[in-house]
Amino acid sequence: MKKLFALAALTAVVSSSAFAQAYPSKPITIVVPFAPGPTDTVARHLADALRKALGPNTTIVVENAAGAGGTIGAGKVARAAPDGYTLLVFHIGMASTPSLYRKLSYKPLEDFEYLGMINDVPMTVIGSSKLNANTYRDFESYIRANSGKLNLAHAGLGSASHICGLMWQSAMKLDKSITSIAYKGTGPAMADLLGGQVDMMCDQTTNTTAQIEAGRVKAFAVTTAKRLDKHKLLKDYPTLQEMGLKDFNLTIWHGLYAPKGTPPDIQKKLNDALKVALKDPEFIKREEDLGAIVVTDNRITPQGHKAFVANEITKLKTVIDAAGQFAD
Repeated sequence: MKKLFALAALTAVVSSSAFAQAYPSKPITIVVPFAPGPTDTVARHLADALRKALGPNTTIVVENAAGAGGTIGAGKVARAAPDGYTLLVFHIGMASTPSLYRKLSYKPLEDFEYLGMINDVPMTVIGSSKLNANTYRDFESYIRANSGKLNLAHAGLGSASHICGLMWQSAMKLDKSITSIAYKGTGPAMADLLGGQVDMMCDQTTNTTAQIEAGRVKAFAVTTAKRLDKHKLLKDYPTLQEMGLKDFNLTIWHGLYAPKGTPPDIQKKLNDALKVALKDPEFIKREEDLGAIVVTDNRITPQGHKAFVANEITKLKTVIDAAGQFAD
């Protein structure tokens, strides 16, 4: 009996190893839990780099599964077969949704295998080109002089622009001075900002850089701890810390995930491929052109990635609870 058990265990190990060696043998789907926009762009850049890292015959498809602040797409991946063929690229929403939504179809720290972080994306505080302000100090004065008359767009509950707007308004003590308007995605929010229907927004450089460069919106500040010295367009804009918002430091990070129970050998293969992809010169340039900073620290490991997200869940809960904005 013991010999049979040992033989069965050995067969399982051999089968698992053979499966991992053959992986990937069919197309991999990366689910983006949003409509086309900043996170979708990051995922497509990553898919191109991962194809090269996993081998020339690898096929990777990016699928948009938008809705409910990213929770629909994330839930889809959590329920997918744990075979390495359905992955998730999610941003800071992985840490904010536990506080924003009373009911989630998944548990962020329990229902996924963490494969590593991808990048940090700075945020920019921007306004309509019609605003009578050109510097952050002008902008701040304009807001206080027009208390209760202005509005701030965001891409929906749990979106990057929503989180940034919450944190900025809280730090500025402007919670009752500005009306927040939720849109169904980044595209519609930006469209109304460009048209002057809304006054301001706080969004990722991946979404704002082109608009700032074209002069379609006014930029006032960045949300990082230090100025973006290496960014040709944003290097001269002040940080919110410089403008008096003590300890304000926000980037919208992205990570790669697989369903819980994905075989360890496949997790390792994906993490190894991710590390290669993040060193790809073409990937780095494409990200830097958008103002994103490719991760190089311990967060590139599964352990570092998960520890970081756990800390972010705690940090964001404080901000979200204070704002009292959540969904059923």
